Amino acid sequence: MTRRFAICLLAFAWVAGCANRPPAPVAYDAATSRELIDLSLPRNLVDRSGWAEDIYAAFSVQALPPSRENICAVVAVIEQESSFQVNPIIPGLPAIARREIDRRVADAGVPRVLVDAALDLTSSNGRSYRERINAAKTEKDLSDIFEDFISLVPMGKTLFADHNPIRTRGPMQVNVAFVRQYAAAKPYPYPIKTTLADEAFTRRGSVFFGVAHLLAYSAPYAGRYDFRFADYNAGQYASRNAAFQSALSGLSGMVLTPDGSLLPRDVNAGNPGTTELAARAVADRIDMTEDAIHRALAQGKYEDFEHTRLYQQVFLLAERSARHSLPRALIPRIKLQSPKITRSLTTAWYAGRVDERFKRCLDR
Repeated sequence: MTRRFAICLLAFAWVAGCANRPPAPVAYDAATSRELIDLSLPRNLVDRSGWAEDIYAAFSVQALPPSRENICAVVAVIEQESSFQVNPIIPGLPAIARREIDRRVADAGVPRVLVDAALDLTSSNGRSYRERINAAKTEKDLSDIFEDFISLVPMGKTLFADHNPIRTRGPMQVNVAFVRQYAAAKPYPYPIKTTLADEAFTRRGSVFFGVAHLLAYSAPYAGRYDFRFADYNAGQYASRNAAFQSALSGLSGMVLTPDGSLLPRDVNAGNPGTTELAARAVADRIDMTEDAIHRALAQGKYEDFEHTRLYQQVFLLAERSARHSLPRALIPRIKLQSPKITRSLTTAWYAGRVDERFKRCLDR
C-alpha cells in the first residue's frame, strides 16, 4: 500500500466515522505531514514544492502541530488572500494610492500644490514619484515607492509620519504590526535581506507570520476553525471578545456591537469606549473598581483575559440571568474597510469564505 493511498484511506475513515463532531486535530510525523501538505495544495500550483516546503517549515520552526486541519486552515487562508500568488497584481492600484495620498493631504492640512510638487520630484530610480505610482501593479511596488518617498522627501514625513500605509503584505496578507510584535517575542529564524517588514512580502516570511497569526495562540474554540478565520481578519481573540461583549450587553442592558475590540485605539481616561462603559455600569455587581475593569479589558488581546475577574463574573451573572449557558465565541460584527475593498464586506463574510475553502481542502 502506498503512503498516498494510506493517507486517503485515513481521510475517508475520518469523514465516515466522525461526520457529526470532528475529533481533536492529529499531528503526524514529518514525512506524513509533508505528504498531507502536498495533498492539500491546489492542483497545477506553480512551484508546488516551494510552497510545500515553506508551509512545512512554518509549522516545524514554530513547533505547531501540522495536523490535517491546521494544514487546510493555512491553505484556505492563502487561497482567500492571494490565490497562491506571492506578489499578486491588484487592479486599479494607482487610483487606490492616489486616494490614500488625498486622504493624508486632507488630514495633514497641507496645500495640494506642495504635494503635487513633491510627487513630481525625481525618485531614487530616476523616475518621478508620480510616474512610479501610476505604474505600480503590486503592493510591493507601492510599498517601495512610499518607503522611498518617506525617507528622501520632507513632505513624505509630513504625510505619513514614518508609517508606510501598506500595512498587510505577502500571500497571507500579514499585518506589519503583528509581524513586529510576534518577532519581538519569537525571533524571526531566517536571514533578513532588507527589513523585517519587507520579509512579509516574501513567501517564506508571509507564510511564517501568517501561520503564527492563525494558529500560534490558545483560544477556546474547540475545533471551530471559522472562529480562527474570523480572528485572522479581526485580530487574535476577537471572536472570544465578541462573545464577552454580547454577554456584557445582556447583563448591563446597554447595546454593544460585538466587534471583538474591547478598548478603542485612542483609549484614555476621557474616552473609555462603549464596552468599558457597560462594564462600569455593572461594577458594583461584579465588585470591581473602574481601574480594575480597565486593566482587565487591556488584556483583551491575550489569553489571560479569560482568567480575569471581569470575564468570569460577567459570564457567571449573565448566564444566571439568562438561565442558560452563553457562547464563548461569536463571529465579530465588523464591516471591512480598506482602500482595496470596493463593495460591502464583513468579517462574517470573510470567515465564511475561508471556511468553505477549508472544507474543500479537507475533502481533497
